[in-house]
Amino acid sequence: MAEVILKDIVKVYGRQVAVRGIDLEIEDGSLVVFVGPSGCGKSTTLRMIAGLETISHGELIIGGKLANDLPSRERGVAMVFQTYALYPHMTVRDNLAFSLKLAKLTKAEIDARIAKAVAVLELGPYLDRRPSQLSGGQRQRVAMGRAIVREPQVFLFDEPLSNLDAKLRNQMRVEIKRLQRQLGVTTIYVTHDQVEAMTLGDKIVVMKDGEIAQQGSTLEIFERPRNKFVAGFIGSPQMSFFEGKLMRRDGGWLFDSGPLQLPVIAEHYGDALVEGRHVYAGLRAEDIVPLGHGMQPVNFVAAEGEVTLTEMLGNENLLFGTIAGLNFVSRMQQPRVVELNERLSFHINVARMHLFDRETEQNLKVA
Repeated sequence: MAEVILKDIVKVYGRQVAVRGIDLEIEDGSLVVFVGPSGCGKSTTLRMIAGLETISHGELIIGGKLANDLPSRERGVAMVFQTYALYPHMTVRDNLAFSLKLAKLTKAEIDARIAKAVAVLELGPYLDRRPSQLSGGQRQRVAMGRAIVREPQVFLFDEPLSNLDAKLRNQMRVEIKRLQRQLGVTTIYVTHDQVEAMTLGDKIVVMKDGEIAQQGSTLEIFERPRNKFVAGFIGSPQMSFFEGKLMRRDGGWLFDSGPLQLPVIAEHYGDALVEGRHVYAGLRAEDIVPLGHGMQPVNFVAAEGEVTLTEMLGNENLLFGTIAGLNFVSRMQQPRVVELNERLSFHINVARMHLFDRETEQNLKVA
């Protein structure tokens, strides 16, 4: 096991900067998830840690050692790929043993390590099968087993579940978290799926355009997004945003979009409240509550909305529509069938509203 430290890590391809000065400390034994849209630099960062990409600038420290120029095999890392990368002509047993034979371990040591991985991943019935005889989930288990037998200091996962169906992804997500807890190995996991990131990680690193947009626990990033990008990317469904400006009214403050006006709780924003400042107001689906379907907020504004689309999910119903001509999404607890173009009353929870500066898109909330 090992701590992983990235100091001002940069990756440049010709004139294109793919990763822009990342600083990050990954604690020994933790599970950290890199998440972000395609092209944000998360897989490139992982590949630099693995030694599959050179580092253009900065320092990579693994287990207290500078690793920039170390070959992959000397870094103490093991990587699980999206495509499994299994040898199709070999049995499961031979796939697990391959790297150990290259390392010239004794047969007894190889057998002992394979036995341990097989027990952890329940691969016993499949040892004599080839990859073509396995399901996608079974192949992913073998790929994970091949990493386990190397007994690395750090596990690296590069979107390992993206080729699986939704049900199997959920199962494998639980398996990966259980495995990481059981083995206690520092793990770095890359995904574009924010739900996967939120359910897996001790720490989440949200990336955008080669930089870290925010890092922290799931709850911290969900409750206190640093900017509009993070607020919109983390959380399902996406946060609703309304554009407007700040106004003083009767000794208090309002967010004013024209057709929609929402009171602002001043102590949440401190000196950021400036008359006429152009902002976005952000509200999560659970904070736009259909009347009679969910807990009524203490601080709320009542508004009428028209529903233009619904997604029935069984235990809840997502309602997409407009309030005062502005697009929103609401989460209906204790769901019922909602007709298209039906008008409903909503309670907007202004205590959980976020305000973002229109120019910088930074969150203005201070408490």
